[in-house]
Amino acid sequence: MHESDLTHRAIKRLIRDILKGEDFVAAMGALEGLPARRAVNPLISFFCSGDVRLRWRAVSGMGVVVSRLAETEMESARVVMRRLMWTLNDESGGIGWGAPEAMGEITARHVGLAREFACILVSYIRTDCNFLEHPVLQRGVLWGLGRLAHARPEMVQEAAPFIVPFLESTDAFHRGHAVWLLRALNDALHASAIDALAGDQTPFQFYFDGQLYEMTVADAVHGRLQPE
Repeated sequence: MHESDLTHRAIKRLIRDILKGEDFVAAMGALEGLPARRAVNPLISFFCSGDVRLRWRAVSGMGVVVSRLAETEMESARVVMRRLMWTLNDESGGIGWGAPEAMGEITARHVGLAREFACILVSYIRTDCNFLEHPVLQRGVLWGLGRLAHARPEMVQEAAPFIVPFLESTDAFHRGHAVWLLRALNDALHASAIDALAGDQTPFQFYFDGQLYEMTVADAVHGRLQPE
């Protein structure tokens, strides 16, 4: 599809329709056929959607689009990554909804971008670095790191000590995703802290591969989360 054939409004509407399709694999394939740079803004706009499934699929879509962009225009892909980082900066005036998740998805899909930006994503969970204090943004970082860890565990290994405190969070999303993350890292050092949550039946919502699942923290401990 040629860039000149699509107006901004038309491409945003098209991407929304693609993301809302039932077949996730087909949806991601359809995104690959769009002009990558012009798909970025509409996808970011959906990070704030009230439709939770659309919001998460936009994160997946960013991974597809930016990883493909990096194959031909690496600097353009870096610009997108820096833009996501900027939204998490206090000086941006925004909050950065969806940015950590998108960074995790992109780095899970593209090894070159992972080599450059994985350390930045890790820094958002480090209390001695760029720690994000907003609980919802922390959810995003934990999911993004988990997504990256299941694809490239060696790039997240150093984050383990900073993930452990989330096992004691009052937020079940934090606890469940911290377990999911640490399992990807084969973190035997903190196995007893993970096992202590084996009876935690608190539910939380888990997203993977285009679908949302209602899981419990115990499910994470017992390895029942997707893609385990």
